[in-house]
Amino acid sequence: MTSLVVCAAIIERDGRFLITRRQNGVHLEGLGPGGKCDQGETLGACLARELKEELDVDVRVGEEVFTTTHTYPDRSVELHFLKCELLGEPAPQMGQQMSWAGREELERLAFPPADAELIRILTDGRA
Repeated sequence: MTSLVVCAAIIERDGRFLITRRQNGVHLEGLGPGGKCDQGETLGACLARELKEELDVDVRVGEEVFTTTHTYPDRSVELHFLKCELLGEPAPQMGQQMSWAGREELERLAFPPADAELIRILTDGRA
């Protein structure tokens, strides 16, 4: 089974979180993206690279909020969630949907199973 280190950005602006949806035809299509870290790449460098590729935006990577592991039928992921500050306006580059959602909306949206505890943390205002 494949084991991956993945990181995802928590981007909050004016009390709303940036939500993007994976394009069709990829693992967990329709759900929020995460970036696979390349061999030897730091979590911060991975997030900066992924956000530049996917949303054509630079970011300031902040603190890690939550880490979890999750096993899917075909892979295991070590998932790191880090706060990020946008240094520009995001613009989807891969046809993915993008929106902003308030804390109270998060529980009603679809996310990958590995994100469940993070959604509880954000909804409760602990991050």
